[in-house]
Amino acid sequence: MEGYLLAQAEREQAQYEAQVLCGRLSWLTRGQAEDLTRHYTEQRLGLTCQALQVTADRAKRLRGEYEARYAALRRTLLKRHAVCACLLFVCSVAANVGAGLLTR
Repeated sequence: MEGYLLAQAEREQAQYEAQVLCGRLSWLTRGQAEDLTRHYTEQRLGLTCQALQVTADRAKRLRGEYEARYAALRRTLLKRHAVCACLLFVCSVAANVGAGLLTR
């Protein structure tokens, strides 16, 4: 619904701008002004659509890049946690062995 409302607002803005332009060109006939308004509105909406598509494509690429980076960071963090857990286990075993040797 929001996209539809934004498109309608863009259309109204384009038509308003075209009418202002036609108002400055007092020598245009009514038919010419209507044609100019229609062409300007179509051109403007086409450019807006292209700009939105470029933005959407960029957002999609960025999302992919961010997801890949997040996955890499997550793997690195898991590896570090595994190494820390292994070191803690080794230290624990060494401490138990050392305590066992001292009590003999």
